[in-house]
Amino acid sequence: MPETASTTDPSESQTELRGEADRKQKLELNKLQKRLRREVGQAIADFSMIEAGDKVMCCLSGGKDSYAMLDILLNLQKSAPVSFELIAVNLDQKQPGFPEEVLPDYLAKLGIEYHIIEKDTYSIVKEKVPEGKTTCGLCSRLRRGILYNFAEEHGVTKIALGHHRDDMLETLFLNMFYGGKLKSMPPVLHSDDGRNTVIRPLAYAREKDIARYAALREFPIIPCNLCGSQENLQRQVIKDMLQGWDRQHPGRLETMFRALCNVEPSHLADTELFDFRNGERRTGSAAVGNVEPEAPDFGRLDVLNI
Repeated sequence: MPETASTTDPSESQTELRGEADRKQKLELNKLQKRLRREVGQAIADFSMIEAGDKVMCCLSGGKDSYAMLDILLNLQKSAPVSFELIAVNLDQKQPGFPEEVLPDYLAKLGIEYHIIEKDTYSIVKEKVPEGKTTCGLCSRLRRGILYNFAEEHGVTKIALGHHRDDMLETLFLNMFYGGKLKSMPPVLHSDDGRNTVIRPLAYAREKDIARYAALREFPIIPCNLCGSQENLQRQVIKDMLQGWDRQHPGRLETMFRALCNVEPSHLADTELFDFRNGERRTGSAAVGNVEPEAPDFGRLDVLNI
């Protein structure tokens, strides 16, 4: 019998392939969203992050983490057992080339209350920090002060930051390697003067899940041209180390994070935390560990300048 030519239209095959790819992406997005919703919801419950009547200020930098945090909190807000308010705030630090229209356009489409604070901290950082030195420490301290003041002026009860599980592990090692402290980021941080409470709803979320979720959601990511473009940062060295462990030893980071949540003070060596003479755990702010000290590192950026 003579061979017969295929009657399949190549364009139809391509359409089918695209349709199958879209279906798989949609399934992956739904799976990731459910996982992140569950992890954020669990973190909120475990650490009492959000209570009825709270006004939560989501700090947006334009990066994947803060976009994902706001997206998941908005999603959870619809079905949360308590009523709380969400507002979005971005600090425009006047970095050259910063696309000022991206965040307002995105937030306007969401229909959420948002505020863009314009403060030229970029010039201050460039003036004060010598060329080649890490800018993150001063930049984050300036940013923190501005956001703290804004929160107090606008009746904000909780300040939500987009730090995730990997940030907390990186900070632990940064403080051990460069600061000589066994210290990370608490999921909830109360300022010493009682003015502000910082929460980290992504505390249980993995960075690789957030990165994939941000890509699938097509968030309009804005790169940081100040600190994010600096090479050889201490945090990047730690990040590379942890990611190498994650590839070579799957599950190691999960075990390490569980250790952060399972501390035995009597098996460490801090006499301020444990009374070894009487065999008792000490009380007070040193033992509680979630009250902001006088000179806090406040997150992933300050510790870079140790």
